[in-house]
Amino acid sequence: MQAREDFHKAGCGRLPMVLATAILAWLAACSGQDSRISQQGVTLLAEASPPTPPASPIGPPAGHAWIIFGADTVLAEVAATADERAEGLMYREAVPDGTGMLFVFPDVSVRGFWMANTYVPLDIAFMDASFNVVDIIPMQPLVTETYTSRAPAMYGLEVRQGWFGDNGVGIGSRAQVVFGVPAGR
Repeated sequence: MQAREDFHKAGCGRLPMVLATAILAWLAACSGQDSRISQQGVTLLAEASPPTPPASPIGPPAGHAWIIFGADTVLAEVAATADERAEGLMYREAVPDGTGMLFVFPDVSVRGFWMANTYVPLDIAFMDASFNVVDIIPMQPLVTETYTSRAPAMYGLEVRQGWFGDNGVGIGSRAQVVFGVPAGR
């Protein structure tokens, strides 16, 4: 048990209590109860057993995804059906920084997008099945000509124009994607 003793001597023994405090506060807040947790309750929990993370991971809301490029993340609405993809970001007055829409297609193919009824200048990153960026195109509002990807793609991520450049995302960048899970799954 030398490793455990070294763990506690290094101050790492406080980690379970810190996690327990955070988990209990989170659970209380989610249940609508008072989020103040007594130190005694936390100590008893920490001594009884190591903290267990909640059963479902914390993630984006259902119908959304986190698109993560290094330290930068976009909270994107997911357009996975033909109707959702057809409407896209039409009729929006703004696309706030750090938000966008992820278009999910059932196959990999050269993709075309237009900006009919879209009032906000956008950039679109086309990504392959592994979420590697294969093309980025700036798109102007209300343009009805098609913007076509240079390479086959399975995903398109639309964000405010300039976001990719501002955050160092270019062709060859790879995203990590976390899809929101509907409640009860």
